[in-house]
Amino acid sequence: MKSKKILLIVSALLLFSAVIFGFLPKKDKDQKSKTNTKLAYTPPMGWNSFDSYGVYLHEDAAMANLEAFAKKLKPYGYEYFVIDAGWFGEFKLKEGTMYPAEKHAQELNINEYGLLQPSKTYFPNGIKPIIDRCHELGLKFGIHLMRGIPRVAFEKDTPIKDTKYTARDIADTTSICLWNDQNYGVDMSKGGAQEFYNSLINQMADWGVDFLKYDDLVPFPEEIEGIANAIEQSGRPIVLSLSPGNKVDSYAINSFKRANMLRVTHDIWDEQKGIDQCFAAWKKWQGKEEPGFWIDMDMIPFGKLQLMSPKPEGVKGDESKKEILDKIQSGELSNVELLAGKGWTRQSDLTKDQMYTFITMRALAASPLMMGGDLPTLEDFSLELITNPEVIACNQNGVMGSLIMEKDGIEIWKTPKKGTSEGWIGIFNRSEKPQFVSLQMKDLAFQDSRKLYDIWAEKELKNLDVKINGNGVTFLKF
Repeated sequence: MKSKKILLIVSALLLFSAVIFGFLPKKDKDQKSKTNTKLAYTPPMGWNSFDSYGVYLHEDAAMANLEAFAKKLKPYGYEYFVIDAGWFGEFKLKEGTMYPAEKHAQELNINEYGLLQPSKTYFPNGIKPIIDRCHELGLKFGIHLMRGIPRVAFEKDTPIKDTKYTARDIADTTSICLWNDQNYGVDMSKGGAQEFYNSLINQMADWGVDFLKYDDLVPFPEEIEGIANAIEQSGRPIVLSLSPGNKVDSYAINSFKRANMLRVTHDIWDEQKGIDQCFAAWKKWQGKEEPGFWIDMDMIPFGKLQLMSPKPEGVKGDESKKEILDKIQSGELSNVELLAGKGWTRQSDLTKDQMYTFITMRALAASPLMMGGDLPTLEDFSLELITNPEVIACNQNGVMGSLIMEKDGIEIWKTPKKGTSEGWIGIFNRSEKPQFVSLQMKDLAFQDSRKLYDIWAEKELKNLDVKINGNGVTFLKF
């Protein structure tokens, strides 16, 4: 009996020492990153509402796109259905329509703790039915959030849930997004700051959110860390996507890697300028990807775009934003609101060659495949490109290809297939005029002869003399 008592005392002392002096295994900061690689082990594939609906998606359109997603994209491995910004806005509407009469809603729907709630204007039944239907279909649900705390929460000085702090204790009123003034930043050095993000992410987890696109966040590593910590404490596996791209540098790469996707471009639209920006980002970021962390070149603007922005009377449709603003200020145009996104309702302006280039680049660069156009009205050509088996195989291979040759407007990018001597090559014509290209195997970084298959032409390539249209591509499998 005495020896048992001694044993218990010794055990208790050892346990006490372990707690005090840190001998017990600790959950270090890196553990989250290691666990996080189980999420988004390959580049995420899905749909995002911004290109087609701006910040004005409504529940009928959401449900229609969700059903079309399950039918058209899910069989090919697409899984994330993402509602972009504006889902919380009580928008002023054009009389008798669902069309917005303001770019960003001045009135936001929040609860007693300053947490955003679904818009009664665009989601009168809430978003729970959409989330539930998403999960019923075997898909994952995503939603957009802006960095910080709503200004309306600051004005009402709402309490931070389960704390003694309020919105005014944590808001940084000098930290305001350049393109959306609905929020103030959060000062992460203040008491209650982490608890606010915890409460917001816990709400998202309770709703069943699987994916968060967090905007205006990339330049603020302290808030990235706070949101990543909030996701970790929520206990729900949530993919974190960081935006915007703009002039992002790798100075905060450790914070960026707390997320799963890092935007490295401006908003990409259906124009050559966006394609050129993607190539520049690819050159800068090649080799920075890893399982669980992907370099994101924004959505795929194929199909019908900007459905909530019908072209106003007196507008041709090809004017720049500055030209429209000048006409408004001069009085030439009246009752015209420049809405979120770019331009007016249209079919994507990309040519077929630009579309081939766009999707080939996404495949070779292992950039997440997030479709942006309207799915119920999607035409066959766009659908064939985004569901092409070689595009998906190359993309999901998860290797960001590297530039192996650049000369006279021709760029050759090569992506090896993991664990094999196979892979894919893109020969891109970056000029506007057609080019005849005559290559040798050494130009493709091969020491010996290889069998080459032209994916878009659907035939074996007999020799390396190829004609490539302006802004076009030859996509090869070797």
